[in-house]
Amino acid sequence: MAAFTQNVTESAASFQPLTWLARQWREGRSPALWLLGIIVGLISAYASIAFILVLHGISYLVFNTGHDSLASGAADLPFWIILLAPVAGGLIVSALLWLGHRQKWLPRQQSSAVSDVMEARATAKGNISLANGLLSATISAVTLGFGGSAGREGPVVHLGAAIASFIARRLGLPGRAVRIMLACGAAAAVAASFNAPVAGALFAFEIVLGHYALRSIAPVAIASVTGALISRLHLGASPAFAMPLLSPASLWDFPGVIGLGLAAALVATLYIRTAVYAPRIVAVQAETIGFPLWALPPIGGLGVGALALLAPEILGVGYEATANALSGSYGIIMLLALLAAKMLATGITLAFRFGGGVFSPSLYLGAMLGAAFGGLLAMTGAETAGVPFYAVVGMGAVAGAALGAPLSTTLIVFELTASYEASVAVLIAVSLATVLSQSLAGGSIFHLQVLRRGYDLSRGQARVLLQTIRVRDIMTPLLESEAGADTDSEAPCLYEDDYLGRAIGFLSAEAMDGTIVRSRSDEQRVVGYLSRVDAHAAYARALADAHEEEHR
Repeated sequence: MAAFTQNVTESAASFQPLTWLARQWREGRSPALWLLGIIVGLISAYASIAFILVLHGISYLVFNTGHDSLASGAADLPFWIILLAPVAGGLIVSALLWLGHRQKWLPRQQSSAVSDVMEARATAKGNISLANGLLSATISAVTLGFGGSAGREGPVVHLGAAIASFIARRLGLPGRAVRIMLACGAAAAVAASFNAPVAGALFAFEIVLGHYALRSIAPVAIASVTGALISRLHLGASPAFAMPLLSPASLWDFPGVIGLGLAAALVATLYIRTAVYAPRIVAVQAETIGFPLWALPPIGGLGVGALALLAPEILGVGYEATANALSGSYGIIMLLALLAAKMLATGITLAFRFGGGVFSPSLYLGAMLGAAFGGLLAMTGAETAGVPFYAVVGMGAVAGAALGAPLSTTLIVFELTASYEASVAVLIAVSLATVLSQSLAGGSIFHLQVLRRGYDLSRGQARVLLQTIRVRDIMTPLLESEAGADTDSEAPCLYEDDYLGRAIGFLSAEAMDGTIVRSRSDEQRVVGYLSRVDAHAAYARALADAHEEEHR
């Protein structure tokens, strides 16, 4: 009994709160992540608010109005301001791109957004450079403030994720915890931007993490709610743009919703192809003639400015025009013209290396399409819920299909409208549009952007592991005295920077139990040995770790 009492006393004495908390941080366990979720949510929300305020400031400086009312503000300005403002913004963006490329903050000579967060989560253990996040946000603010046609949500998601990654890495958290923090930053940014905490959390699960593991639910939810509360505290409880009061849907509306889903699939497919392939086409042409990529924005700015002379509604994020479409303020011809103009302006903005996201333009396109579809139905004399109802449904259907986020966009509509019927209609339309558009386009915008960099996230983490684990990480290294031993240089071998997928394929094709590993240096010194058993064992361990992360 005395021995038992002594053990209990020693255990109690050894328990120190600070020691326990440090161990929680180091191992990335739930209590520490909950607290960190609040911290990340606070900082990401204030970063989002700062981004919005900077954007407003630039818009007032250039157009004498806020970024959410550029269309009406530009109507009172001389034509040369509308034409040249995007060009001036392009010159500033070019200077920032040159600086980022020179300092190696922007290796691709373009600002980063949501797809970069997805790539970092899947392939880089959640590591995002804070300098990249801050510079990308600055480029996007300049782009949108000077009238570039893009979205503000993508930049704030990337900025929130970059801040979260910086904090997590400074604390020395393990990879799984860093990835959860990425999702926390993204959730808080979306929640702060749209005043939609539920949709913010679901967006982080659906797009950033790609799974709904139990351990990640609490910190992501806490971060999202924190972001929404901070936004409401400083910006008020009103949504990003005015939402109309929706009429109840009738039985006639649901066949119409199916038809709108089909139309949304076509628009989403065209938008996906524009957003993904236009930058590639322009980059290839520029490299062919030896034109630097960082110098492209002023040329694109001239194209955006010329379009804005005809349709100032395409300037910036387009929230004012989206709100007008939701309220039924435009005729059918005008709606279709604005849809085409915004599609073209967004393609030019993204193709010519401006910053910004793709979320707001997808909402714009969907609202124009839905309002036009509702107007056509009204001309038939059928009793429908009206143009605003179809504009809301179209907005959710095109955005959800283009971004590959049907559930989170449905929830955004529900949180913005508080209409159960509209949310059900959006779910029907977006489900149909998502299946068709991704069959036609080959994937969502984000997944195709990541695929262009060599990573196919649509096939799950199993494929990504083969593309990210290096031979140097799993080989048996030679001692310094053994390295570079005289070995037949013509014998089949692997290199230390080869990926695991190539290593497994090579060993199977050559029917070898193992092979030497060489460096890529001029001497091609032998630096290690990799057996087939070790390669498969490493893959099995990585699969087990990924499975546990996605299901616990």
